[in-house]
Amino acid sequence: ITLVAVLWDAMELTERFTFNPKEGIDNPAMVTADDTEAVSKPSPCLCVLKKEEGETFGFRLLVERGQQGHIIRQLDSLGVAERSGLKDGDRLLEVNEMFVDNVEHMEVSGSHLCFLVFDEMAYEQAVSEGRDLRELAKASRGEGWRPPRLCHITRDAPGLGLNIQPVEGEKGKFTVSSMKGGAAERAGVKKGDRLIWIDGAMVSELTHSAISRMVKKCNNHMTMLVIDSDSEKSYARRKMPILPAMADAENMPYRPRRLHLVLGPEGYGFLLRQEKTGTGRSVHMLREVDKGSPAELGRVKEGEMLLEVNGESTESLSHNQVVSKIRQSGQQVTLTTMPPQGQDFYTKLGLSPLLFCVDITSGNPEEQKEIPMTTKPALPPVEPQEDVKINPNIRRCILERGSAGFGFHLGCVQQKPGTFISQVAAGGPGEMSGLLQCDVVVEVNGQNVEKETVEDVILHVKRGRDTLSLLVVDQKGYDWLKKNGMPITVNKLAPISEVEENVSSAAEPPST
Repeated sequence: ITLVAVLWDAMELTERFTFNPKEGIDNPAMVTADDTEAVSKPSPCLCVLKKEEGETFGFRLLVERGQQGHIIRQLDSLGVAERSGLKDGDRLLEVNEMFVDNVEHMEVSGSHLCFLVFDEMAYEQAVSEGRDLRELAKASRGEGWRPPRLCHITRDAPGLGLNIQPVEGEKGKFTVSSMKGGAAERAGVKKGDRLIWIDGAMVSELTHSAISRMVKKCNNHMTMLVIDSDSEKSYARRKMPILPAMADAENMPYRPRRLHLVLGPEGYGFLLRQEKTGTGRSVHMLREVDKGSPAELGRVKEGEMLLEVNGESTESLSHNQVVSKIRQSGQQVTLTTMPPQGQDFYTKLGLSPLLFCVDITSGNPEEQKEIPMTTKPALPPVEPQEDVKINPNIRRCILERGSAGFGFHLGCVQQKPGTFISQVAAGGPGEMSGLLQCDVVVEVNGQNVEKETVEDVILHVKRGRDTLSLLVVDQKGYDWLKKNGMPITVNKLAPISEVEENVSSAAEPPST
Protein backbone atom coordinates (compact mmCIF):
# COMPACT_ATOMS: atom_id res chain seq x y z
CA ILE A 1 0.00 0.00 0.00
CA THR A 2 2.83 2.38 0.86
CA LEU A 3 4.53 1.72 -2.52
CA VAL A 4 1.30 2.40 -4.40
CA ALA A 5 0.86 5.66 -2.52
CA VAL A 6 4.39 6.79 -3.36
CA LEU A 7 3.87 5.99 -7.05
CA TRP A 8 0.55 7.82 -7.03
CA ASP A 9 2.16 10.90 -5.43
CA ALA A 10 4.86 10.82 -8.11
CA MET A 11 2.23 10.69 -10.85
CA GLU A 12 0.31 13.55 -9.23
CA LEU A 13 3.43 15.72 -9.11
CA THR A 14 4.15 14.98 -12.77
CA GLU A 15 0.62 15.79 -13.91
CA ARG A 16 0.37 19.00 -11.89
CA PHE A 17 3.62 20.46 -13.16
CA THR A 18 3.14 23.41 -15.51
CA PHE A 19 6.02 24.83 -17.52
CA ASN A 20 6.89 28.40 -16.54
CA PRO A 21 8.57 30.17 -19.48
CA LYS A 22 10.04 32.77 -17.13
CA GLU A 23 12.13 30.10 -15.42
CA GLY A 24 13.66 28.95 -18.73
CA ILE A 25 16.41 26.37 -18.53
CA ASP A 26 16.64 26.69 -14.76
CA ASN A 27 13.36 24.82 -14.54
CA PRO A 28 14.21 21.48 -12.84
CA ALA A 29 12.18 19.48 -15.35
CA MET A 30 14.13 20.78 -18.35
CA VAL A 31 16.97 18.80 -19.98
CA THR A 32 19.61 21.03 -21.51
CA ALA A 33 21.47 20.32 -24.75
CA ASP A 34 24.68 19.79 -22.77
CA ASP A 35 23.02 17.09 -20.67
CA THR A 36 21.77 15.30 -23.78
CA GLU A 37 25.26 15.33 -25.26
CA ALA A 38 26.71 13.91 -22.05
CA VAL A 39 24.17 11.11 -22.07
CA SER A 40 24.82 10.21 -25.73
CA LYS A 41 28.62 10.53 -25.53
CA PRO A 42 30.06 7.22 -26.80
CA SER A 43 31.73 5.21 -24.08
CA PRO A 44 34.01 2.17 -24.65
CA CYS A 45 33.41 -1.16 -22.92
CA LEU A 46 36.01 -3.37 -21.23
CA CYS A 47 35.96 -7.12 -21.94
CA VAL A 48 38.30 -9.47 -20.08
CA LEU A 49 39.04 -12.73 -21.90
CA LYS A 50 40.64 -15.67 -20.13
CA LYS A 51 40.98 -19.08 -21.74
CA GLU A 52 42.05 -22.38 -20.27
CA GLU A 53 44.60 -24.72 -21.84
CA GLY A 54 43.20 -26.20 -25.05
CA GLU A 55 40.55 -23.48 -25.45
CA THR A 56 40.37 -20.84 -28.16
CA PHE A 57 39.04 -17.33 -27.69
CA GLY A 58 36.23 -18.13 -30.10
CA PHE A 59 36.13 -15.16 -32.47
CA ARG A 60 37.77 -13.75 -35.58
CA LEU A 61 39.37 -10.33 -35.90
CA LEU A 62 38.79 -8.82 -39.36
CA VAL A 63 39.54 -5.75 -41.44
CA GLU A 64 36.59 -5.36 -43.81
CA ARG A 65 36.35 -3.42 -47.05
CA GLY A 66 34.54 -0.12 -46.57
CA GLN A 67 34.65 -0.44 -42.76
CA GLN A 68 37.00 1.25 -40.31
CA GLY A 69 38.79 -0.42 -37.43
CA HIS A 70 39.45 -4.02 -36.39
CA ILE A 71 36.08 -5.79 -36.27
CA ILE A 72 35.03 -8.68 -34.01
CA ARG A 73 33.21 -11.36 -36.04
CA GLN A 74 32.09 -14.99 -35.92
CA LEU A 75 31.81 -15.44 -32.15
CA ASP A 76 31.42 -19.02 -30.96
CA SER A 77 28.19 -19.56 -29.06
CA LEU A 78 28.98 -19.45 -25.30
CA GLY A 79 32.70 -19.23 -26.17
CA VAL A 80 35.31 -17.24 -24.22
CA ALA A 81 34.77 -14.07 -26.28
CA GLU A 82 30.97 -14.15 -26.03
CA ARG A 83 31.08 -14.83 -22.28
CA SER A 84 33.35 -11.80 -21.84
CA GLY A 85 30.69 -9.53 -23.35
CA LEU A 86 32.10 -9.15 -26.88
CA LYS A 87 29.48 -8.80 -29.62
CA ASP A 88 29.51 -9.17 -33.38
CA GLY A 89 30.56 -5.88 -34.99
CA ASP A 90 32.46 -4.53 -31.96
CA ARG A 91 35.50 -2.39 -32.86
CA LEU A 92 38.74 -3.10 -30.99
CA LEU A 93 40.38 0.02 -29.54
CA GLU A 94 42.94 -1.40 -27.09
CA VAL A 95 44.57 -4.72 -26.27
CA ASN A 96 46.05 -4.84 -22.77
CA GLU A 97 45.87 -1.02 -22.69
CA MET A 98 47.80 -0.65 -25.96
CA PHE A 99 45.93 1.45 -28.54
CA VAL A 100 45.55 -0.59 -31.75
CA ASP A 101 42.86 1.13 -33.83
CA ASN A 102 45.50 2.81 -36.01
CA VAL A 103 47.67 -0.31 -36.39
CA GLU A 104 47.59 -1.70 -39.93
CA HIS A 105 48.29 -5.34 -39.03
CA MET A 106 47.06 -6.38 -35.62
CA GLU A 107 48.17 -9.56 -33.87
CA VAL A 108 46.90 -10.59 -30.46
CA SER A 109 47.28 -13.65 -28.28
CA GLY A 110 47.97 -14.93 -24.79
CA SER A 111 45.78 -16.75 -22.28
CA HIS A 112 44.56 -13.57 -20.55
CA LEU A 113 43.61 -10.49 -22.57
CA CYS A 114 41.84 -7.22 -21.85
CA PHE A 115 39.97 -5.68 -24.81
CA LEU A 116 38.59 -2.17 -24.84
CA VAL A 117 35.89 -2.01 -27.51
CA PHE A 118 33.21 0.23 -28.98
CA ASP A 119 30.01 -1.30 -30.22
CA GLU A 120 29.36 -0.64 -33.91
CA MET A 121 27.02 2.34 -33.42
CA ALA A 122 29.21 4.03 -30.80
CA TYR A 123 32.31 3.65 -32.98
CA GLU A 124 30.59 5.13 -36.04
CA GLN A 125 29.20 7.97 -33.92
CA ALA A 126 32.63 8.78 -32.47
CA VAL A 127 34.25 8.75 -35.92
CA SER A 128 31.50 10.87 -37.51
CA GLU A 129 31.83 13.44 -34.71
CA GLY A 130 35.60 13.59 -35.23
CA ARG A 131 36.38 12.41 -31.71
CA ASP A 132 39.91 11.33 -30.81
CA LEU A 133 39.54 7.57 -30.20
CA ARG A 134 42.87 7.38 -28.38
CA GLU A 135 41.75 10.07 -25.94
CA LEU A 136 38.37 8.35 -25.40
CA ALA A 137 40.20 5.12 -24.56
CA LYS A 138 42.58 6.94 -22.22
CA ALA A 139 39.70 8.76 -20.48
CA SER A 140 38.17 5.43 -19.45
CA ARG A 141 41.17 4.86 -17.16
CA GLY A 142 40.59 8.05 -15.17
CA GLU A 143 42.92 10.79 -13.96
CA GLY A 144 46.36 10.03 -12.59
CA TRP A 145 46.58 6.55 -14.12
CA ARG A 146 50.02 5.10 -14.77
CA PRO A 147 50.84 1.62 -16.11
CA PRO A 148 52.31 -1.11 -13.87
CA ARG A 149 56.08 -1.69 -13.95
CA LEU A 150 58.11 -4.87 -14.32
CA CYS A 151 61.20 -4.44 -12.19
CA HIS A 152 64.09 -6.87 -12.58
CA ILE A 153 66.17 -6.64 -9.40
CA THR A 154 69.75 -7.92 -9.38
CA ARG A 155 71.10 -8.64 -5.90
CA ASP A 156 74.13 -6.65 -4.76
CA ALA A 157 76.29 -6.92 -1.62
CA PRO A 158 73.62 -5.59 0.81
CA GLY A 159 70.91 -7.73 -0.84
CA LEU A 160 67.80 -6.90 -2.87
CA GLY A 161 67.15 -3.70 -0.93
CA LEU A 162 63.40 -4.05 -0.37
CA ASN A 163 60.81 -4.66 2.30
CA ILE A 164 57.41 -6.31 1.69
CA GLN A 165 54.51 -5.88 4.11
CA PRO A 166 50.81 -6.90 4.01
CA VAL A 167 48.24 -4.11 3.65
CA GLU A 168 46.28 -3.90 6.88
CA GLY A 169 42.66 -4.98 6.43
CA GLU A 170 43.09 -5.98 2.77
CA LYS A 171 43.66 -9.71 2.34
CA GLY A 172 46.03 -10.72 -0.45
CA LYS A 173 47.47 -7.21 -0.90
CA PHE A 174 51.04 -6.16 -0.15
CA THR A 175 53.15 -3.02 -0.28
CA VAL A 176 56.81 -2.96 -1.18
CA SER A 177 59.34 -0.33 -0.12
CA SER A 178 62.85 0.07 -1.48
CA MET A 179 65.97 1.09 0.39
CA LYS A 180 67.48 4.35 -0.83
CA GLY A 181 70.20 3.62 -3.36
CA GLY A 182 69.56 -0.13 -3.13
CA ALA A 183 69.09 -2.72 -5.88
CA ALA A 184 65.27 -2.50 -5.83
CA GLU A 185 65.25 1.29 -6.17
CA ARG A 186 67.68 1.11 -9.09
CA ALA A 187 65.36 -1.42 -10.75
CA GLY A 188 62.41 1.00 -10.53
CA VAL A 189 60.66 0.00 -7.28
CA LYS A 190 59.23 3.05 -5.46
CA LYS A 191 58.19 3.55 -1.86
CA GLY A 192 54.56 2.57 -1.29
CA ASP A 193 54.23 0.52 -4.49
CA ARG A 194 51.68 -2.30 -4.46
CA LEU A 195 53.17 -5.72 -5.23
CA ILE A 196 51.09 -7.60 -7.83
CA TRP A 197 53.27 -10.43 -9.13
CA ILE A 198 56.63 -11.92 -8.19
CA ASP A 199 58.70 -14.37 -10.29
CA GLY A 200 55.64 -15.65 -12.13
CA ALA A 201 53.29 -15.92 -9.12
CA MET A 202 50.32 -13.66 -8.33
CA VAL A 203 50.82 -12.44 -4.78
CA SER A 204 47.06 -12.35 -4.13
CA GLU A 205 47.31 -16.16 -3.97
CA LEU A 206 50.27 -16.15 -1.54
CA THR A 207 50.69 -15.57 2.17
CA HIS A 208 53.17 -13.08 3.59
CA SER A 209 55.35 -15.91 4.88
CA ALA A 210 55.38 -17.59 1.44
CA ILE A 211 56.50 -14.33 -0.18
CA SER A 212 59.23 -13.90 2.43
CA ARG A 213 60.53 -17.41 1.69
CA MET A 214 60.59 -16.65 -2.05
CA VAL A 215 62.65 -13.52 -1.45
CA LYS A 216 65.11 -15.32 0.83
CA LYS A 217 65.56 -18.29 -1.52
CA CYS A 218 66.01 -16.31 -4.73
CA ASN A 219 69.49 -16.52 -6.22
CA ASN A 220 70.95 -13.40 -7.74
CA HIS A 221 67.86 -11.76 -9.17
CA MET A 222 64.10 -11.39 -8.85
CA THR A 223 61.42 -9.93 -11.13
CA MET A 224 58.43 -8.05 -9.68
CA LEU A 225 55.31 -6.44 -11.11
CA VAL A 226 54.43 -3.32 -9.10
CA ILE A 227 52.04 -0.37 -9.40
CA ASP A 228 51.36 2.80 -7.44
CA SER A 229 48.31 2.75 -5.17
CA ASP A 230 46.31 5.39 -7.11
CA SER A 231 46.68 3.48 -10.38
CA GLU A 232 45.73 0.24 -8.63
CA LYS A 233 42.41 1.88 -7.71
CA SER A 234 41.80 2.61 -11.41
CA TYR A 235 42.11 -1.10 -12.21
CA ALA A 236 39.91 -2.05 -9.26
CA ARG A 237 37.22 0.43 -10.36
CA ARG A 238 37.21 -1.05 -13.86
CA LYS A 239 37.33 -4.64 -12.50
CA MET A 240 40.39 -5.18 -14.63
CA PRO A 241 43.31 -7.53 -13.84
CA ILE A 242 46.83 -6.10 -13.72
CA LEU A 243 48.94 -8.19 -16.09
CA PRO A 244 52.66 -8.25 -16.97
CA ALA A 245 51.69 -7.74 -20.63
CA MET A 246 50.48 -4.21 -19.71
CA ALA A 247 53.66 -3.20 -17.93
CA ASP A 248 56.43 -0.77 -18.63
CA ALA A 249 59.40 -3.15 -18.93
CA GLU A 250 62.35 -0.91 -19.74
CA ASN A 251 64.85 -2.74 -17.52
CA MET A 252 63.95 -6.31 -18.47
CA PRO A 253 67.00 -8.33 -19.60
CA TYR A 254 67.29 -10.35 -22.84
CA ARG A 255 64.75 -8.32 -24.77
CA PRO A 256 64.15 -9.84 -28.23
CA ARG A 257 65.22 -7.68 -31.16
CA ARG A 258 63.30 -7.34 -34.41
CA LEU A 259 65.86 -6.99 -37.23
CA HIS A 260 65.23 -5.90 -40.83
CA LEU A 261 67.57 -7.37 -43.47
CA VAL A 262 67.85 -6.61 -47.20
CA LEU A 263 69.06 -9.42 -49.46
CA GLY A 264 72.56 -8.96 -50.88
CA PRO A 265 74.07 -10.39 -54.09
CA GLU A 266 75.41 -13.37 -52.11
CA GLY A 267 72.45 -13.81 -49.78
CA TYR A 268 71.97 -12.56 -46.22
CA GLY A 269 75.32 -13.77 -44.97
CA PHE A 270 74.55 -16.07 -42.05
CA LEU A 271 74.13 -19.78 -41.39
CA LEU A 272 70.97 -21.20 -39.79
CA ARG A 273 71.23 -24.38 -37.73
CA GLN A 274 68.70 -26.38 -35.75
CA GLU A 275 70.31 -27.33 -32.44
CA LYS A 276 69.31 -28.81 -29.09
CA THR A 277 69.74 -26.92 -25.84
CA GLY A 278 70.95 -28.45 -22.57
CA THR A 279 67.32 -29.15 -21.63
CA GLY A 280 66.74 -31.05 -24.90
CA ARG A 281 64.71 -28.28 -26.50
CA SER A 282 65.14 -27.88 -30.28
CA VAL A 283 65.88 -24.29 -31.36
CA HIS A 284 66.97 -22.44 -34.52
CA MET A 285 70.37 -20.78 -34.07
CA LEU A 286 72.07 -18.07 -36.10
CA ARG A 287 75.72 -18.94 -36.83
CA GLU A 288 78.73 -17.76 -38.86
CA VAL A 289 77.69 -14.16 -39.60
CA ASP A 290 79.81 -12.94 -42.54
CA LYS A 291 81.71 -9.70 -42.11
CA GLY A 292 80.14 -6.84 -44.05
CA SER A 293 77.10 -8.94 -44.96
CA PRO A 294 73.46 -7.78 -44.76
CA ALA A 295 73.18 -9.87 -41.57
CA GLU A 296 76.04 -7.99 -39.88
CA LEU A 297 74.72 -4.63 -41.08
CA GLY A 298 71.30 -5.62 -39.73
CA ARG A 299 72.90 -6.42 -36.31
CA VAL A 300 72.47 -10.19 -36.40
CA LYS A 301 74.60 -11.68 -33.62
CA GLU A 302 76.39 -15.01 -33.65
CA GLY A 303 74.81 -17.55 -31.31
CA GLU A 304 71.36 -15.95 -31.00
CA MET A 305 68.09 -17.86 -31.33
CA LEU A 306 65.67 -17.16 -34.18
CA LEU A 307 62.19 -16.67 -32.70
CA GLU A 308 60.23 -15.34 -35.68
CA VAL A 309 60.41 -14.88 -39.44
CA ASN A 310 58.30 -11.94 -40.63
CA GLY A 311 56.36 -12.02 -37.37
CA GLU A 312 55.58 -15.76 -37.56
CA SER A 313 56.86 -17.99 -34.75
CA THR A 314 59.50 -20.59 -35.69
CA GLU A 315 58.99 -22.67 -32.53
CA SER A 316 57.02 -25.47 -34.19
CA LEU A 317 58.73 -25.29 -37.60
CA SER A 318 61.39 -27.62 -38.99
CA HIS A 319 64.73 -26.33 -40.30
CA ASN A 320 63.56 -26.68 -43.92
CA GLN A 321 60.34 -24.82 -43.19
CA VAL A 322 62.21 -21.88 -41.66
CA VAL A 323 64.65 -21.74 -44.59
CA SER A 324 61.69 -21.85 -47.00
CA LYS A 325 59.97 -18.93 -45.24
CA ILE A 326 63.14 -16.83 -45.45
CA ARG A 327 63.51 -17.64 -49.15
CA GLN A 328 59.86 -16.81 -49.83
CA SER A 329 60.35 -13.34 -48.31
CA GLY A 330 61.95 -12.10 -51.51
CA GLN A 331 64.37 -9.21 -51.27
CA GLN A 332 63.97 -8.50 -47.55
CA VAL A 333 63.11 -10.30 -44.36
CA THR A 334 62.38 -9.45 -40.72
CA LEU A 335 63.95 -11.71 -38.08
CA THR A 336 63.25 -11.69 -34.34
CA THR A 337 66.25 -12.90 -32.33
CA MET A 338 67.27 -13.34 -28.70
CA PRO A 339 70.16 -14.89 -26.71
CA PRO A 340 69.49 -18.52 -25.59
CA GLN A 341 69.65 -17.44 -21.94
CA GLY A 342 66.60 -15.30 -22.55
CA GLN A 343 64.47 -18.34 -23.36
CA ASP A 344 65.27 -19.91 -19.98
CA PHE A 345 64.66 -16.60 -18.22
CA TYR A 346 61.19 -16.00 -19.68
CA THR A 347 60.20 -19.68 -19.41
CA LYS A 348 60.80 -19.58 -15.64
CA LEU A 349 58.65 -16.46 -15.38
CA GLY A 350 55.87 -17.98 -17.49
CA LEU A 351 56.01 -15.05 -19.92
CA SER A 352 56.41 -14.84 -23.69
CA PRO A 353 59.62 -12.97 -24.59
CA LEU A 354 57.76 -11.51 -27.58
CA LEU A 355 55.93 -9.21 -25.16
CA PHE A 356 59.14 -7.23 -24.76
CA CYS A 357 60.41 -6.87 -28.36
CA VAL A 358 62.39 -3.83 -29.50
CA ASP A 359 62.59 -2.84 -33.14
CA ILE A 360 66.06 -2.25 -34.60
CA THR A 361 66.34 0.42 -37.28
CA SER A 362 68.36 -0.29 -40.40
CA GLY A 363 71.33 1.65 -41.79
CA ASN A 364 74.81 2.29 -40.47
CA PRO A 365 75.43 0.07 -37.40
CA GLU A 366 76.89 3.07 -35.54
CA GLU A 367 73.67 5.01 -36.08
CA GLN A 368 71.21 2.20 -35.36
CA LYS A 369 68.94 2.46 -32.35
CA GLU A 370 66.60 0.23 -30.44
CA ILE A 371 63.00 1.43 -30.64
CA PRO A 372 60.45 0.05 -28.13
CA MET A 373 57.53 -1.71 -29.86
CA THR A 374 54.80 0.68 -28.73
CA THR A 375 52.64 0.67 -31.86
CA LYS A 376 51.98 -3.05 -32.24
CA PRO A 377 51.55 -5.85 -29.73
CA ALA A 378 54.42 -8.29 -30.33
CA LEU A 379 52.17 -11.31 -29.94
CA PRO A 380 51.12 -14.30 -32.02
CA PRO A 381 47.90 -13.96 -34.08
CA VAL A 382 44.32 -14.83 -33.20
CA GLU A 383 42.94 -15.66 -36.63
CA PRO A 384 43.63 -12.23 -38.22
CA GLN A 385 41.99 -11.91 -41.65
CA GLU A 386 41.52 -9.07 -44.10
CA ASP A 387 38.11 -9.11 -45.77
CA VAL A 388 39.23 -7.18 -48.85
CA LYS A 389 39.45 -8.08 -52.53
CA ILE A 390 42.58 -10.09 -53.23
CA ASN A 391 44.11 -11.89 -56.19
CA PRO A 392 44.19 -15.63 -55.47
CA ASN A 393 47.45 -17.32 -56.46
CA ILE A 394 46.03 -20.25 -58.44
CA ARG A 395 48.49 -22.64 -60.10
CA ARG A 396 48.40 -25.93 -61.93
CA CYS A 397 51.67 -27.63 -60.98
CA ILE A 398 52.97 -30.63 -62.97
CA LEU A 399 55.46 -32.83 -61.08
CA GLU A 400 57.69 -35.66 -62.29
CA ARG A 401 58.50 -38.18 -59.56
CA GLY A 402 62.12 -38.17 -58.42
CA SER A 403 64.10 -41.05 -56.94
CA ALA A 404 62.74 -40.16 -53.49
CA GLY A 405 59.23 -39.06 -54.45
CA PHE A 406 57.51 -35.83 -55.44
CA GLY A 407 59.16 -33.74 -52.72
CA PHE A 408 56.28 -32.51 -50.62
CA HIS A 409 54.16 -33.53 -47.63
CA LEU A 410 50.40 -33.28 -47.22
CA GLY A 411 48.60 -32.09 -44.09
CA CYS A 412 45.03 -31.73 -42.90
CA VAL A 413 42.92 -30.47 -40.01
CA GLN A 414 41.92 -33.48 -37.93
CA GLN A 415 38.38 -34.82 -38.47
CA LYS A 416 37.73 -32.32 -41.29
CA PRO A 417 37.90 -32.65 -45.09
CA GLY A 418 40.44 -30.63 -47.02
CA THR A 419 44.16 -31.06 -47.65
CA PHE A 420 47.04 -28.61 -47.82
CA ILE A 421 50.77 -28.69 -48.58
CA SER A 422 52.43 -28.94 -45.16
CA GLN A 423 56.04 -29.05 -46.33
CA VAL A 424 57.98 -28.61 -49.60
CA ALA A 425 61.46 -30.12 -49.92
CA ALA A 426 64.12 -27.64 -51.05
CA GLY A 427 65.22 -28.34 -54.62
CA GLY A 428 62.67 -31.12 -55.12
CA PRO A 429 60.01 -31.61 -57.81
CA GLY A 430 57.39 -29.91 -55.61
CA GLU A 431 59.39 -26.72 -55.15
CA MET A 432 60.48 -26.64 -58.81
CA SER A 433 56.85 -26.96 -59.95
CA GLY A 434 55.81 -23.93 -57.93
CA LEU A 435 54.24 -25.59 -54.88
CA LEU A 436 54.32 -23.48 -51.73
CA GLN A 437 53.86 -24.42 -48.11
CA CYS A 438 50.21 -23.98 -46.95
CA ASP A 439 48.80 -24.17 -50.50
CA VAL A 440 45.31 -25.72 -50.51
CA VAL A 441 45.01 -28.74 -52.82
CA VAL A 442 41.91 -28.35 -55.02
CA GLU A 443 42.48 -31.04 -57.66
CA VAL A 444 44.71 -34.10 -58.08
CA ASN A 445 45.11 -35.24 -61.71
CA GLY A 446 41.96 -33.32 -62.66
CA GLN A 447 39.77 -34.69 -59.86
CA ASN A 448 38.39 -32.32 -57.22
CA VAL A 449 39.49 -33.37 -53.71
CA GLU A 450 38.27 -30.44 -51.57
CA LYS A 451 35.84 -32.62 -49.62
CA GLU A 452 38.04 -35.71 -49.38
CA THR A 453 40.21 -36.79 -46.47
CA VAL A 454 44.00 -36.61 -46.63
CA GLU A 455 44.14 -40.44 -46.83
CA ASP A 456 41.99 -40.38 -49.99
CA VAL A 457 44.10 -37.60 -51.50
CA ILE A 458 47.26 -39.66 -50.94
CA LEU A 459 45.62 -42.55 -52.83
CA HIS A 460 44.90 -40.22 -55.78
CA VAL A 461 48.53 -39.13 -55.75
CA LYS A 462 49.77 -42.72 -55.79
CA ARG A 463 47.46 -43.66 -58.69
CA GLY A 464 49.18 -41.02 -60.82
CA ARG A 465 52.38 -43.07 -60.75
CA ASP A 466 55.32 -40.96 -62.01
CA THR A 467 53.48 -37.82 -63.18
CA LEU A 468 51.27 -35.69 -60.97
CA SER A 469 49.04 -32.70 -61.77
CA LEU A 470 47.94 -30.52 -58.83
CA LEU A 471 45.61 -27.52 -58.91
CA VAL A 472 46.47 -25.43 -55.83
CA VAL A 473 45.70 -22.00 -54.44
CA ASP A 474 47.11 -20.03 -51.52
CA GLN A 475 45.15 -20.28 -48.26
CA LYS A 476 44.03 -16.65 -48.13
CA GLY A 477 42.96 -16.75 -51.77
CA TYR A 478 41.07 -20.00 -51.19
CA ASP A 479 39.14 -18.53 -48.24
CA TRP A 480 38.26 -15.41 -50.26
CA LEU A 481 37.05 -17.41 -53.26
CA LYS A 482 34.86 -19.64 -51.09
CA LYS A 483 33.40 -16.69 -49.20
CA ASN A 484 32.43 -15.01 -52.48
CA GLY A 485 31.15 -18.21 -54.10
CA MET A 486 33.65 -18.11 -56.96
CA PRO A 487 34.95 -21.23 -58.73
CA ILE A 488 38.60 -22.21 -58.47
CA THR A 489 39.65 -22.70 -62.07
CA VAL A 490 42.63 -21.50 -64.02
CA ASN A 491 40.72 -20.53 -67.17
CA LYS A 492 37.85 -18.57 -65.55
CA LEU A 493 39.83 -16.56 -63.02
CA ALA A 494 42.88 -15.50 -65.03
CA PRO A 495 44.41 -15.85 -68.47
CA ILE A 496 46.90 -18.69 -68.79
CA SER A 497 49.70 -16.15 -69.17
CA GLU A 498 48.99 -14.90 -65.63
CA VAL A 499 48.98 -18.31 -63.99
CA GLU A 500 52.17 -20.30 -63.55
CA GLU A 501 52.04 -23.78 -65.01
CA ASN A 502 55.42 -25.28 -64.23
CA VAL A 503 56.89 -28.69 -64.92
CA SER A 504 59.53 -30.02 -62.54
CA SER A 505 62.29 -32.53 -63.14
CA ALA A 506 63.29 -35.46 -60.95
CA ALA A 507 65.21 -34.86 -57.72
CA GLU A 508 65.89 -36.60 -54.41
CA PRO A 509 63.64 -35.01 -51.74
CA PRO A 510 61.60 -36.79 -49.09
CA SER A 511 58.65 -38.69 -50.53
CA THR A 512 55.06 -37.56 -50.13
